[in-house]
Amino acid sequence: MVAKAQALTGQFAPGTQPKRLTIQVAGVAADTTTIRSLDWDRDRFDIEFGLQNGTTYNSYLIRGEKVALVDTSHEKFRQLYLDALRGQIDPAQIDYIVISHTEPDHSGLVKDVLALAPQATVVGAKVAIAFLEDLVHRPFERILVKSGDTLDLGNGHLLEFVSAPNLHWPDTIFTYDHQTQVLYTCDAFGMHFCSDAAYDEDLEVISPDYRFYYECLMAPNARSVLSAMKRMDALPAVTTIGTGHGPLLRHNVEELTERYRRWSQEKSKSETLVAVFYVSDYGYSDRISQAIARGITKTGVAVEMMDMRSADPQEVNELVGRATGLAIGMPPSSGVGSKETQATLGTILAAVNAKQTVGLFESYGGDDEPIDTLATRFEDLAPVPAFAPLRIKDTPTEATYQLCEETGTDLGQTLTQAGKLKKLKALDADLEKALGRISSGLYIITAQKGEASSAMLASWVNQASFQPLGFTVAVAKDRAIESLMQVGDEFVLNILEEGKHLPLMKHFLKRFPPGADRFAGVRTRPATNGSPLLADALAYLECQVVSRMEVSDHWVVYCTVKDGKVSDPEGITAVHHRKVGNYY
Repeated sequence: MVAKAQALTGQFAPGTQPKRLTIQVAGVAADTTTIRSLDWDRDRFDIEFGLQNGTTYNSYLIRGEKVALVDTSHEKFRQLYLDALRGQIDPAQIDYIVISHTEPDHSGLVKDVLALAPQATVVGAKVAIAFLEDLVHRPFERILVKSGDTLDLGNGHLLEFVSAPNLHWPDTIFTYDHQTQVLYTCDAFGMHFCSDAAYDEDLEVISPDYRFYYECLMAPNARSVLSAMKRMDALPAVTTIGTGHGPLLRHNVEELTERYRRWSQEKSKSETLVAVFYVSDYGYSDRISQAIARGITKTGVAVEMMDMRSADPQEVNELVGRATGLAIGMPPSSGVGSKETQATLGTILAAVNAKQTVGLFESYGGDDEPIDTLATRFEDLAPVPAFAPLRIKDTPTEATYQLCEETGTDLGQTLTQAGKLKKLKALDADLEKALGRISSGLYIITAQKGEASSAMLASWVNQASFQPLGFTVAVAKDRAIESLMQVGDEFVLNILEEGKHLPLMKHFLKRFPPGADRFAGVRTRPATNGSPLLADALAYLECQVVSRMEVSDHWVVYCTVKDGKVSDPEGITAVHHRKVGNYY
């Protein structure tokens, strides 16, 4: 239960819009306290992942005979967090700082804490300690740990460490307290969800954010999730999970962890695999690679991500050998980490074969390996180009990440096309003809979120409720617009008119290349919610996504209607008649 909660307001420069930053201090278990940094107004996280409910950065104090601090917070909370920490303990009493991983949102204040507690020993994976040296730039005591290693704080608080690489950084470890049965997992099992509720009491409310977080960050590492969970299974009972983001898990631990297992098993079943190579803590390599991987996984293709900076040559060689396709981020050509990444690149070049597809993307790190030079080296090896080299010439924006995700989706669709055709041909002819007799209307869904916009032709639309007015629409998992139709998102349903629908239908049936403007040459105006209204539509409805239900290859999205208008009261909705049920 919450033992103490305090709200502290951040300081902001004159003339800027204040963002609500608060701190919550709560008891977790015996001798254990969480300091939660609540970022209420953050509606995007690292730009590429759309959020509706802010996020939190969770840190933990464990007091035995010795004191351990598990993770810190984001640098934007510097004064708030350090004041809260000092309010709980004299930093001179901190014996250990456990680094779950070195991503800045969890380790952004390690340098500051070490300045207050220079006597503290930093505990982390070998890779994490190496990364931290580049962040802290000062000597510090350290203990390198791996799976099965323990640290005894006294009074029964025996900490056991579990290696969990790639969840979602290469240096991740979990920490299990045998005394309290709390497992500290950093990013894994978390979500971007900001609330005063410290725990997962309301499963229905948090489920959409929990799933979306998994799809963005963990799905591209599904095999790593299963490996980490296998190690978790060897631990004693876990009664609470201390996450790095969102509420702690206590009321639904089994349900939510089993969802991870089930989702990851499904992701890992694919016979088609794309290896995505990136460089952690260099430019925007990790974020760009995550967006590409997210697009690939939407198509049902498995992804394995590997950090070129910490990769083992044998593991690189083995992964390339199993992969159908490769997506490779440009490593630094000099400086920190360049020796390791260049060695990894050499291993990839030696292992790739002509039957694989290979795509390259820039990292915008300021010292990227020239992408054209590397593209030429791959061309000489004769693999199939997966996509044109992605050139990042400015700080990535929402539109950039949309381009990257759509590039990944295009790659995944290309790799699975033959398998899909085989499955379609295997369907019973009479059955598919009978199913095809279900008719429907014709609609264009349009959506805009920041700089990202998309549209699709839809026909599987049905009214679903009177109070409130609502309907459902089925959206294929690999459609680009799916990312803009999460719970809480707003969009427009444009209803096409019989006899006048063909121009719009033909336009939006086109296969658009990644990043293309779907609305070029189409008359539009902005709706109240910011999404494009099609001027030549018969009617429109402004809608908000309320819930989503997963059904094999589609999401059934339930939406409520906020506004609408008919342009021609005499017009009738265009109807779509099919002959077979295995296509739209």
